[in-house]
Amino acid sequence: MPIDAELLEILACPQCKTPVALVKEGTALKCPTCRRVYPIKDDIPVMLIDEATIEDPAPSPASDR
Repeated sequence: MPIDAELLEILACPQCKTPVALVKEGTALKCPTCRRVYPIKDDIPVMLIDEATIEDPAPSPASDR
């Protein structure tokens, strides 16, 4: 069962308080500000800083030169 839209609207990163977005085909929530990715286990978001991973920023096209 996917995350309820109403719940998704109120969820925020516990580190920086930025709203999170679904990623990885609905199996995680990502904060666009601090790049933390919080897992969703058994349809429950695990919004603990210690459980999050931090994604590397995507390389910019200018850095390929």
